[in-house]
Amino acid sequence: MTHSQQAPATSRLFESARLGGLELPSRLVMAPLTRNRAAADGVPGALMVTHYAQRASAGLIIAEGTTPNPVGQTYPHIPGIHSAAQTAGWRRVTDAVHAAGGGRRMFLQLQHGGRVGHPDNSGLISLAPSAVTFPETLHTPTGLQKAVPPRAMTAQDIESTVADFADAARNAVRAGFAGVEVHSANGHLLHQFLAQNTNRRTDAWGGPVERRIRFTVEVVRAVAEAVGRDRVGVRISPGQGVNSIEEGDTDAIYAALVPALAEVGPVYLHMVYADPDDPRYRAIRKAWPGTLIANPVLTREEVTADGGLRQGERLLGHGADLIALGRGFLANPDLTERLRTGAPLNEIRPEFLMHVHGAEGYNDYPVLSRGPVAPRTPSGRGARANP
Repeated sequence: MTHSQQAPATSRLFESARLGGLELPSRLVMAPLTRNRAAADGVPGALMVTHYAQRASAGLIIAEGTTPNPVGQTYPHIPGIHSAAQTAGWRRVTDAVHAAGGGRRMFLQLQHGGRVGHPDNSGLISLAPSAVTFPETLHTPTGLQKAVPPRAMTAQDIESTVADFADAARNAVRAGFAGVEVHSANGHLLHQFLAQNTNRRTDAWGGPVERRIRFTVEVVRAVAEAVGRDRVGVRISPGQGVNSIEEGDTDAIYAALVPALAEVGPVYLHMVYADPDDPRYRAIRKAWPGTLIANPVLTREEVTADGGLRQGERLLGHGADLIALGRGFLANPDLTERLRTGAPLNEIRPEFLMHVHGAEGYNDYPVLSRGPVAPRTPSGRGARANP
């Protein structure tokens, strides 16, 4: 029998799990992904309320990267959590998920872009560990533009940014989130402090690995002190070059960072691009004493078939506790049920993933009817999903 024909209900992915004070109905996590559907002022609106409520059946939702202060904005229409209006907008989202049966099983990712930003988006010159310009173009309201050189952060900038993360975490809890995920991955500000090509400082925040990890550790500590360790997770992406990041001494970075984070005690560590055959994954799993969320890399074919199920089972078999899937949840609001029953998966429409702002390709993916479920074909492509 092919994977798509097997009855997958016995998979550990569908077992309940505990995360701090949360009881999760399954080990499937909706990963945070940028969708550019907030209002121009960063306030989540009706589109986002509908989007997350549609996906309330996930074991845990980690909502998309959200800026903790104005200068941290990356692209247009990115949500924030630094104003009363933004906090109220997110409250409407969490209330809708709760009403749809998702309880309060939501974390909010706190994402500061650092040098990945533009004055036309934030109204401000970007801040970064060092004045190293982002070499890629950036989306702005007037189209793609070259990045503007960032300003190297002063000690006062660093102190105020740490405080902004803590305040953003408090706002997230006020907005009804169970906790926050500190984003130290994918080439954003915290990751820029970790990496050699973006952190050229010679003070207490740069140079040796022990100094380069300091900013991430201080942010996580401040957030944990603000809202409690059980309300804090951390995302990392060891060895990945997203947003032109070059860590340099990757193994040394995470050999120092992971134990330092463990001393602070956040409730989970979220590793993206997780591969159980990668020695780095195995080393981090061994070094991390708590809950590990693993986010596998899936090909397009795997996303539209049952690759998430198979890769998730592999990672669970190699020490992961929860499995985060991104694009599968974006195209399938009821992804958990589809994987559980072997139902066909919707095709993703990549042209609507980012830098568009309407409901198309966002809230119009079909969900299963209450009628019989059509099994996937061996190729992973089944009959069309029931509207």
